[in-house]
Amino acid sequence: MPMHVKKGDQVIVTSGNARGKTGEILAVDTKSNRVIVKGVNVRKRNMKPTQQQPKGSVVEKEHSLHISNVSPVVGGKPTRVRFVVRPDGSKVRLAARDGSELHVLRKAAK
Repeated sequence: MPMHVKKGDQVIVTSGNARGKTGEILAVDTKSNRVIVKGVNVRKRNMKPTQQQPKGSVVEKEHSLHISNVSPVVGGKPTRVRFVVRPDGSKVRLAARDGSELHVLRKAAK
Protein backbone atom coordinates (compact mmCIF):
# COMPACT_ATOMS: atom_id res chain seq x y z
CA MET A 1 0.00 0.00 0.00
CA PRO A 2 1.43 3.40 -0.92
CA MET A 3 2.29 5.94 1.77
CA HIS A 4 0.08 9.01 2.15
CA VAL A 5 3.14 11.19 2.89
CA LYS A 6 6.64 11.40 1.46
CA LYS A 7 9.91 13.20 2.12
CA GLY A 8 9.58 16.94 1.57
CA ASP A 9 5.82 17.14 2.27
CA GLN A 10 4.42 19.80 4.59
CA VAL A 11 2.48 17.97 7.30
CA ILE A 12 0.54 18.72 10.48
CA VAL A 13 0.65 16.51 13.57
CA THR A 14 -2.87 15.28 14.33
CA SER A 15 -2.34 13.59 17.70
CA GLY A 16 0.10 13.36 20.58
CA ASN A 17 2.02 16.00 22.53
CA ALA A 18 2.95 17.89 19.35
CA ARG A 19 -0.64 18.10 18.08
CA GLY A 20 -1.20 21.08 15.80
CA LYS A 21 2.46 21.67 14.94
CA THR A 22 3.45 21.76 11.29
CA GLY A 23 6.74 21.00 9.57
CA GLU A 24 8.48 19.38 6.65
CA ILE A 25 9.19 15.66 6.54
CA LEU A 26 12.94 15.03 6.68
CA ALA A 27 12.86 11.23 6.50
CA VAL A 28 10.42 8.33 6.15
CA ASP A 29 11.12 4.88 7.61
CA THR A 30 8.87 2.48 5.69
CA LYS A 31 9.76 -0.61 7.74
CA SER A 32 8.60 0.83 11.06
CA ASN A 33 6.05 3.28 9.55
CA ARG A 34 7.63 6.33 11.18
CA VAL A 35 8.51 9.82 9.97
CA ILE A 36 10.85 12.56 11.21
CA VAL A 37 9.34 16.05 10.99
CA LYS A 38 11.51 19.17 11.13
CA GLY A 39 11.05 21.07 14.40
CA VAL A 40 8.58 18.57 15.90
CA ASN A 41 9.20 16.09 18.76
CA VAL A 42 12.58 17.67 19.56
CA ARG A 43 14.48 16.05 22.43
CA LYS A 44 17.62 17.22 24.22
CA ARG A 45 20.56 14.95 24.97
CA ASN A 46 23.53 15.75 27.18
CA MET A 47 26.82 14.70 25.59
CA LYS A 48 29.83 13.74 27.70
CA PRO A 49 32.99 15.83 27.51
CA THR A 50 35.48 14.73 24.84
CA GLN A 51 38.80 16.11 23.65
CA GLN A 52 37.02 18.07 20.91
CA GLN A 53 34.31 19.33 23.33
CA PRO A 54 35.98 19.58 26.77
CA LYS A 55 32.84 21.06 28.37
CA GLY A 56 30.47 18.59 26.73
CA SER A 57 27.34 19.82 25.00
CA VAL A 58 23.58 19.61 24.76
CA VAL A 59 22.33 18.28 21.41
CA GLU A 60 18.76 18.84 20.20
CA LYS A 61 17.44 16.22 17.78
CA GLU A 62 14.10 15.46 16.16
CA HIS A 63 12.73 12.04 17.03
CA SER A 64 10.31 10.03 14.93
CA LEU A 65 6.51 10.01 15.00
CA HIS A 66 4.21 7.26 13.79
CA ILE A 67 3.03 7.92 10.25
CA SER A 68 -0.64 7.71 11.28
CA ASN A 69 -0.18 10.79 13.48
CA VAL A 70 0.61 13.15 10.58
CA SER A 71 -1.44 14.44 7.66
CA PRO A 72 -0.51 16.56 4.64
CA VAL A 73 -1.40 20.27 4.92
CA VAL A 74 -3.53 22.05 2.33
CA GLY A 75 -4.54 25.62 3.09
CA GLY A 76 -3.36 25.32 6.69
CA LYS A 77 -5.66 22.37 7.43
CA PRO A 78 -5.01 18.61 7.46
CA THR A 79 -6.28 16.55 4.55
CA ARG A 80 -6.63 12.92 3.60
CA VAL A 81 -4.97 11.62 0.43
CA ARG A 82 -6.46 9.93 -2.62
CA PHE A 83 -4.55 8.05 -5.28
CA VAL A 84 -5.95 8.51 -8.78
CA VAL A 85 -4.93 6.96 -12.10
CA ARG A 86 -5.71 9.41 -14.88
CA PRO A 87 -6.82 8.34 -18.38
CA ASP A 88 -3.35 9.10 -19.80
CA GLY A 89 -1.86 6.49 -17.43
CA SER A 90 -0.30 8.85 -14.89
CA LYS A 91 -0.85 8.18 -11.20
CA VAL A 92 -1.09 11.13 -8.78
CA ARG A 93 -1.67 11.86 -5.10
CA LEU A 94 -4.60 14.22 -4.61
CA ALA A 95 -5.70 16.12 -1.50
CA ALA A 96 -9.19 14.96 -0.54
CA ARG A 97 -10.00 18.40 0.93
CA ASP A 98 -9.88 20.39 -2.31
CA GLY A 99 -8.70 18.00 -5.02
CA SER A 100 -5.33 19.72 -5.48
CA GLU A 101 -2.43 17.64 -6.78
CA LEU A 102 0.21 16.79 -4.18
CA HIS A 103 2.65 14.69 -6.20
CA VAL A 104 2.91 12.73 -9.47
CA LEU A 105 3.76 9.10 -8.65
CA ARG A 106 3.95 7.80 -12.22
CA LYS A 107 4.33 9.78 -15.42
CA ALA A 108 1.99 9.34 -18.35
CA ALA A 109 2.69 6.44 -20.71
CA LYS A 110 4.09 7.46 -24.09
